[in-house]
Amino acid sequence: MLYWLLYQKLFPYFRLFRIFRYLTFRTVFASLTALLIGLLIGPYVIERLREFQIGQYIREEGPQSHQKKKGTPTMGGVLICISILVPTLLWSDLSNPFVWIVTLSTVAFGAIGFADDYIKVVHKRNQGLTARAKMALQLLVSAAVAMVLVVMQSRGSYSTRLVVPFFKRFRPDLILGWMQHMPHLYWLSFLPFVAFVALVITFSSNAVNLTDGLDGLAIGCTIIAAGALAVLTYVSGHAVFSDYLELQRMPMVGELTIFCGAMVGASIGFLWYNAHPAEVFMGDVGSLALGGAIATVAVVIKQELLLPFIGGVFILEALSVMLQVGSYKLRGGKRIFKMAPLHHHFELIGWSESKVIARFWIMALVFALFALTTLKLR
Repeated sequence: MLYWLLYQKLFPYFRLFRIFRYLTFRTVFASLTALLIGLLIGPYVIERLREFQIGQYIREEGPQSHQKKKGTPTMGGVLICISILVPTLLWSDLSNPFVWIVTLSTVAFGAIGFADDYIKVVHKRNQGLTARAKMALQLLVSAAVAMVLVVMQSRGSYSTRLVVPFFKRFRPDLILGWMQHMPHLYWLSFLPFVAFVALVITFSSNAVNLTDGLDGLAIGCTIIAAGALAVLTYVSGHAVFSDYLELQRMPMVGELTIFCGAMVGASIGFLWYNAHPAEVFMGDVGSLALGGAIATVAVVIKQELLLPFIGGVFILEALSVMLQVGSYKLRGGKRIFKMAPLHHHFELIGWSESKVIARFWIMALVFALFALTTLKLR
């Protein structure tokens, strides 16, 4: 909105507004705007959540040290979503379709999380949405994102080829080209791509959700992941950098740097209130939205296969749950970890909550730095 007003409309009359054409300038201001929104309206949001008695439910089987957190305001993810969306709409070029794809995906996943939280805290049903309904909605939104990208691919604005880390020229296409020459099988040619994207985005959304179990853990890892994505989006849309790094250049995805910058700023603003001891929790409305946003950006900029490193801690947390459940079912009740997700295991072996959080942040940073080094290791 501000980009349209100050640059596209007023720039011909006021040359000073030329600065608004620069992506780096708008990204910095989007990040600062998101941070300020989070810091300024945070106390109001927390007070309203407390006033409506929207408190966190704590599992009885969890670490006993967490019982004191019972009743802490939750659904603070509403604050995160506002802090991301407002700066994105203010500072980005709204004629760019990728901005809308990522923005609407974030809103959709946030809405699923909001419904889940609302059922939990307002209707006092601790399970929220059923697991089947929640998964179905996530897959539906993810598939919708994939189908929009298929349409953009048909118009030459997007590529369905995978960019494989460490390989320069191995780029398999997930659309089955040979089927497109058969009218009765045409739509089936898109199924591998749609299925892949749906699984990637849904898995990422749930992985962030599972990580959100300690004060500041998920949001701190999100800051690091969003920072890494900001770098990747910028170089993917930059003519010189993408050519030097031998990336597939996608000029329009550069605008997503602003979204990633807003996500960094919003996450820092939320961390101010979510740091141990937390004054507010993000709830599913925040964790599902952030996971969906991170994965959607990765898919759009063709870095889906780097996502396990960009969000390494999220992946480890999700895998720990899968391994724990699999072991329990296949090995007659035997468990691999004392408790899953992984952060609870370390709590139960004696690590303090602050130590777990700090060390997981360090792990997230190492993973993100490794993801960035793969750009040149090809």
